[in-house]
Amino acid sequence: QVHAVESGGGLVQAGGSLRVSCAVSGRTFSTYSAGWLRQAPGKERQLLAAISWSAGNTHYAYSVKSRFTISRDSGRNVVYLQMNSPKPEDTAVYYCAAATVAGERYLVQEYQYDYWGQGTQVTVSS
Repeated sequence: QVHAVESGGGLVQAGGSLRVSCAVSGRTFSTYSAGWLRQAPGKERQLLAAISWSAGNTHYAYSVKSRFTISRDSGRNVVYLQMNSPKPEDTAVYYCAAATVAGERYLVQEYQYDYWGQGTQVTVSS
Protein backbone atom coordinates (compact mmCIF):
# COMPACT_ATOMS: atom_id res chain seq x y z
CA GLN A 1 0.00 0.00 0.00
CA VAL A 2 1.21 3.49 -0.85
CA HIS A 3 0.46 6.58 1.20
CA ALA A 4 0.72 10.19 0.08
CA VAL A 5 0.62 13.11 2.51
CA GLU A 6 0.60 16.73 1.31
CA SER A 7 1.88 19.70 3.26
CA GLY A 8 2.74 23.33 2.70
CA GLY A 9 -0.56 24.76 1.56
CA GLY A 10 -1.91 28.03 2.88
CA LEU A 11 -2.46 31.64 1.95
CA VAL A 12 -0.22 33.33 -0.58
CA GLN A 13 -0.39 36.71 -2.24
CA ALA A 14 -0.79 36.93 -5.99
CA GLY A 15 2.60 37.24 -7.62
CA GLY A 16 4.37 35.58 -4.69
CA SER A 17 5.49 31.98 -4.40
CA LEU A 18 4.55 28.86 -2.49
CA ARG A 19 5.81 25.29 -2.46
CA VAL A 20 3.67 22.33 -1.56
CA SER A 21 5.18 18.97 -0.74
CA CYS A 22 4.01 15.39 -0.83
CA ALA A 23 5.67 12.61 1.13
CA VAL A 24 5.07 9.25 -0.52
CA SER A 25 5.69 6.08 1.44
CA GLY A 26 4.96 2.39 1.47
CA ARG A 27 6.83 0.92 -1.50
CA THR A 28 9.83 1.54 -3.71
CA PHE A 29 9.28 4.08 -6.45
CA SER A 30 11.56 3.24 -9.33
CA THR A 31 8.61 2.72 -11.66
CA TYR A 32 6.21 5.33 -10.38
CA SER A 33 4.59 8.40 -11.78
CA ALA A 34 3.54 11.19 -9.47
CA GLY A 35 1.29 14.11 -10.18
CA TRP A 36 -0.30 17.21 -8.76
CA LEU A 37 -3.95 17.92 -9.37
CA ARG A 38 -6.31 20.58 -8.06
CA GLN A 39 -10.00 21.15 -7.61
CA ALA A 40 -11.54 24.57 -7.25
CA PRO A 41 -15.06 25.08 -5.86
CA GLY A 42 -17.65 24.18 -8.45
CA LYS A 43 -15.06 22.90 -10.93
CA GLU A 44 -13.75 19.51 -11.97
CA ARG A 45 -10.44 18.27 -10.71
CA GLN A 46 -7.64 18.88 -13.20
CA LEU A 47 -4.14 17.55 -13.58
CA LEU A 48 -1.52 20.29 -13.32
CA ALA A 49 1.76 18.46 -13.57
CA ALA A 50 3.19 14.96 -13.67
CA ILE A 51 6.65 13.49 -13.29
CA SER A 52 8.30 10.14 -13.93
CA TRP A 53 10.08 9.13 -10.76
CA SER A 54 13.42 7.84 -11.98
CA ALA A 55 14.19 10.06 -14.99
CA GLY A 56 12.29 13.12 -13.80
CA ASN A 57 10.52 13.69 -17.11
CA THR A 58 7.74 16.20 -16.65
CA HIS A 59 4.42 17.27 -18.13
CA TYR A 60 2.42 20.43 -17.42
CA ALA A 61 -1.05 21.69 -18.09
CA TYR A 62 -1.05 24.77 -20.26
CA SER A 63 -2.61 26.88 -17.51
CA VAL A 64 0.41 26.48 -15.20
CA LYS A 65 3.28 25.88 -17.59
CA SER A 66 6.12 28.37 -16.98
CA ARG A 67 4.69 29.29 -13.55
CA PHE A 68 4.62 25.96 -11.70
CA THR A 69 7.40 23.38 -11.44
CA ILE A 70 7.08 19.76 -10.35
CA SER A 71 10.13 18.01 -8.97
CA ARG A 72 11.00 15.07 -6.78
CA ASP A 73 13.61 14.04 -4.25
CA SER A 74 14.08 10.38 -5.01
CA GLY A 75 16.14 9.74 -1.89
CA ARG A 76 13.47 11.14 0.40
CA ASN A 77 10.47 10.01 -1.68
CA VAL A 78 9.04 13.51 -1.76
CA VAL A 79 7.44 15.28 -4.71
CA TYR A 80 7.13 19.06 -4.81
CA LEU A 81 5.07 21.64 -6.63
CA GLN A 82 6.71 25.05 -6.74
CA MET A 83 4.15 27.74 -7.54
CA ASN A 84 5.55 31.03 -8.78
CA SER A 85 3.47 34.07 -9.64
CA PRO A 86 0.24 32.44 -8.50
CA LYS A 87 -3.05 34.05 -9.44
CA PRO A 88 -6.36 34.21 -7.55
CA GLU A 89 -7.74 31.65 -10.00
CA ASP A 90 -5.16 29.16 -8.73
CA THR A 91 -7.08 28.97 -5.46
CA ALA A 92 -8.08 25.33 -4.97
CA VAL A 93 -7.48 22.17 -3.01
CA TYR A 94 -4.27 20.65 -4.30
CA TYR A 95 -3.86 16.88 -4.39
CA CYS A 96 -0.82 14.69 -4.77
CA ALA A 97 -1.28 11.37 -6.53
CA ALA A 98 0.91 8.42 -7.51
CA ALA A 99 0.70 5.23 -9.52
CA THR A 100 2.91 2.42 -10.67
CA VAL A 101 3.86 2.56 -14.32
CA ALA A 102 5.52 0.25 -16.81
CA GLY A 103 8.71 1.86 -17.98
CA GLU A 104 9.85 5.42 -17.55
CA ARG A 105 6.84 7.60 -18.15
CA TYR A 106 4.38 9.94 -16.50
CA LEU A 107 0.60 9.74 -16.35
CA VAL A 108 -1.61 12.56 -17.55
CA GLN A 109 -5.10 11.24 -16.83
CA GLU A 110 -6.67 11.47 -13.39
CA TYR A 111 -8.16 7.97 -13.56
CA GLN A 112 -4.69 6.47 -14.02
CA TYR A 113 -3.63 7.40 -10.48
CA ASP A 114 -4.15 4.81 -7.75
CA TYR A 115 -2.88 6.52 -4.61
CA TRP A 116 -4.06 9.90 -3.40
CA GLY A 117 -3.26 12.36 -0.66
CA GLN A 118 -5.93 14.06 1.42
CA GLY A 119 -5.43 17.43 -0.26
CA THR A 120 -4.14 20.76 0.93
CA GLN A 121 -5.87 24.12 0.53
CA VAL A 122 -4.06 26.85 -1.39
CA THR A 123 -5.63 30.30 -1.37
CA VAL A 124 -4.23 33.09 -3.51
CA SER A 125 -5.21 36.59 -2.46
CA SER A 126 -5.36 39.48 -4.91
